[in-house]
Amino acid sequence: MNMDQKNALLDAICTEARILPVITIGSEEQILPLADALAAGGLKTLEITLRSAHGLTAIRRLRQERPELCIGAGTVLDKRMMDEVEAAGAQFIVSPGCTDELLQAGLYCSVPLLAGISSASDIMRGYGLGYRRFKLFPAEVCGGVAALKALGGPFTDVRFCPTGGVNAGNAAKYLAQPNVMCVGGTWMIDSATLRNGDWTAIEHATSEALAALG
Repeated sequence: MNMDQKNALLDAICTEARILPVITIGSEEQILPLADALAAGGLKTLEITLRSAHGLTAIRRLRQERPELCIGAGTVLDKRMMDEVEAAGAQFIVSPGCTDELLQAGLYCSVPLLAGISSASDIMRGYGLGYRRFKLFPAEVCGGVAALKALGGPFTDVRFCPTGGVNAGNAAKYLAQPNVMCVGGTWMIDSATLRNGDWTAIEHATSEALAALG
């Protein structure tokens, strides 16, 4: 898969998702019921982060037991982690930032990398290698909607998934930008609700989050 194909695939994945839930699994028992609650609420594309020891296990299990879902890996920091999530079956990979090592590895990875950026210089590092789809992180700290409008000037063919500080109150404003594919966030997964295993509440919060986008 060349870079044009990878950019197009990220476009398709993110545009269909609208919201990319950023998920940190606290225990193996959470994996299936959490994914099922999000899917029942309308989110079938999930970013499973490697912020916990259960991330790789979750990716493997969901790919095997929930093949109808689109499962990505998040918080991928280096080539070793990229190799691990690729082997686990991740269908796309997300990083919080970009390094030369990671961008180079992404060229040869069998699945697309949505590399994190926080500046025009970061974009240019990836742009020269063929990357046209990025994660803006942390979006609100980096300037939010105003930053996206400004970056749209010099980078007319680049699109973003803003993540970090995106919530129920501003998600629609982000999605209204022509250079935004989808938004990433966790506001539909309240930590206490997750800890208590209230899957019905998470399903309802997910449905409400999507409905609020119109």
